[in-house]
Amino acid sequence: MQTIRKKLSILFVTCSIIAILLIILFVNITINNKFDKYMIDIQNKRYEGIVSYFREVYRRDGKWTDSSGIELMHEAYMNNYCLALLDKNERYVWGMNPDNIRNNTHINTMFKSNKGIYNSKRFSIKLNGEVVGYVDIGQYSPILLSEDDVNFKKSINRSIIVSGIIALTVTAAISLYFSRQFSIPIREVANMSENFSKGNFNMKFDSESNIEELEILIKSINVLGKKLKYQDMLRKRLISDISHEIRTPLNVLQNNLEAMMDNVLPVTTDRLNYLNEEVIRFGKLLNNLDILKEFESEGIKLNFERTSLDELVKDVCKDFYMAAENKNIELYYNIEPDKDYIIMADKDKLKQVFINLISNALKFTKKDGKISIDLYSGNKNIIVKIKDNGIGIKKEDLPFIFERLYRGDRSRNQTVGNGIGLTVVKNILQLHSASIDVESEEGKGTVFSVFFNK
Repeated sequence: MQTIRKKLSILFVTCSIIAILLIILFVNITINNKFDKYMIDIQNKRYEGIVSYFREVYRRDGKWTDSSGIELMHEAYMNNYCLALLDKNERYVWGMNPDNIRNNTHINTMFKSNKGIYNSKRFSIKLNGEVVGYVDIGQYSPILLSEDDVNFKKSINRSIIVSGIIALTVTAAISLYFSRQFSIPIREVANMSENFSKGNFNMKFDSESNIEELEILIKSINVLGKKLKYQDMLRKRLISDISHEIRTPLNVLQNNLEAMMDNVLPVTTDRLNYLNEEVIRFGKLLNNLDILKEFESEGIKLNFERTSLDELVKDVCKDFYMAAENKNIELYYNIEPDKDYIIMADKDKLKQVFINLISNALKFTKKDGKISIDLYSGNKNIIVKIKDNGIGIKKEDLPFIFERLYRGDRSRNQTVGNGIGLTVVKNILQLHSASIDVESEEGKGTVFSVFFNK
C-alpha cells in the first residue's frame, strides 16, 4: 500500500514526463518540417540559379560548347550534386560522373533510406520563350545537407532534449514539494483519526494550510476531536450524573422518612410539602429523560398542520410577560409586517421549542436586562431570532451546547437545569427540517437563530 505523497508524486511526475515528451515530440517534428521546407526552398532557388546561369551563358555565346558553364562543375562537386548539359535536341554536351561524388566525405543525408540512390531532375533552358537546351541536376538524396546543416539540426535536437530534461527535473522538484503540501496535513489528519479510534481524544492539529479544502478538513477534525473528547467524558460521567440526580431526592426522602419513623422529626404539613417537592423534582427529571428518549427515537409521530408562526410567537411571548416583569426584564417581539408566516408544523412541539429558548433567555439574563424576539422572512427561509443581553456562553462551550446533559459553563451551573432542553429543541427542529444557530459572547449576551424552510 502506497502513501498519498508517493501516489501524488508518481502522478505528478508521470503526467509531467508525458507532457514534456509530447512537447519535445511536437517541437522536434515542427522544427524538422520547417527546416526541411527551408532546405527545399533553398534547393529550388539553387535550381533556378543554375538554369538562369546557363541561360545567360547561351545568351552570351549564342551556342553550346564543351566549356559552356563548366565553371559550375567545381561548385557542384563541393555541394554534392552533379550537372549535365544537353542541347535543345537533348544531345549530351558535357556532364559530371555521379560516381565522383558517391564517396564524397561532404555528403550527409537526412533520409537514410534513400542514401546511395541517385535522383536526377531535368530543367529546360529557355531564351525568348524558345527552349535552347536542358540541364540535368542530380543528387544522392532528395534534400542536400551540408555538414553545417546537419550539425545545426543536431544542436537543435540536443537543445530540445536538454530543455526537456531540465523541465522534467524542475517539474519533479515542484511536484514533490506540492505533494508534500498535500500529504502532510492529510497524514496528520489520518494519524489523528487513528488515535481517535483508539480512544485518544487529546490530540489537536495546530498546523495551517493555504489550501481551502485542507484547512476546512483540519478545522473539522479539530472540532470532531473536541466533540469526541466531550462525548467520551460524557459517557464516563453519564452514569454518575444520573445517579447523583436520582440519589439526591431519594436520600432526602429516605433520611426524612426514617427520621419521622424514628420520631426524630415530627410529621408536619410543611415537612410533607417539602418531601412532596422532592418527589416532584425527581419526577421532572425522569420526565425530561423520557422526553429526550422520545425525540431521539425513530418512532416519534408528529401531527403536522398549517401553523401561523407569527401567532405562535405572540402566544409564547405573552406567557412569559409575567415572569419577565418579576425580574424587571424588558421582553418584546418584532414581526415583519405583510409577510406569509404559514408553515407545516406540529404546533405543540414547535411551541415547546420557543418556550425552551425564551425560558433560557430569561434564566440567564440578569435584572433590568432585555430580550427581543424577531420574526422576519428571508429569501429562502423564515427566521426567528431570540436575543438577550445576559451572561453569554463561553467560546469553547459553543460547539457542545446542543449535546445532552451539557452544562459546561460554571456560571450557568448555578442556575437550575439539567442540560436537556436545547437537545430537545434541536431534535424537534430537525424533525421539522429546520435548523438552529447560536452566536454568543461571554458577558454580552446570546442570539439563537431558527431557520424554517418556506
